[in-house]
Amino acid sequence: MAFGASDGCCSFSHVLFPGCELTARTKSYTFQVDEEDDSDHILALSVVCLTEGAKDECNVVEVVGRNHENQEIAVPVANLKLSCQPLLSLDNFKLQPPVTFRLAAGSGPVHLAGWHQILHRDDASFEEDDDLSDEEEEEVAPIMPAKKQRRKQ
Repeated sequence: MAFGASDGCCSFSHVLFPGCELTARTKSYTFQVDEEDDSDHILALSVVCLTEGAKDECNVVEVVGRNHENQEIAVPVANLKLSCQPLLSLDNFKLQPPVTFRLAAGSGPVHLAGWHQILHRDDASFEEDDDLSDEEEEEVAPIMPAKKQRRKQ
């Protein structure tokens, strides 16, 4: 399922991310896009849930990405247990690919689902909006200091 929209300079596409399943055999899944793609991509994670065959044990799902120094960083996003919390809604938690989902504890199966949002830029209009001329910058009035007011005695 896919749908899209346009705002003049950019067009948006939303594609259903059918998800992935993490198990004792398949502990991780990496979502990535083509490196040559100029579009901006966002993966919005909406739900994490235990599926048929899950044991009553803690199943911890981590999101693994990279920080600004290109070091791997892992953050737990869900701790599911069949008897008390088999499902967690993440309200379209936004992630920027590439991103890896990892089953850090438990044997699953854990299913993850969400949306893949793609922002396609119209290069000509995008460049026009980004280039501010010197004339436009000079039109901004300078900020003047406030005048001191005298107190009446």
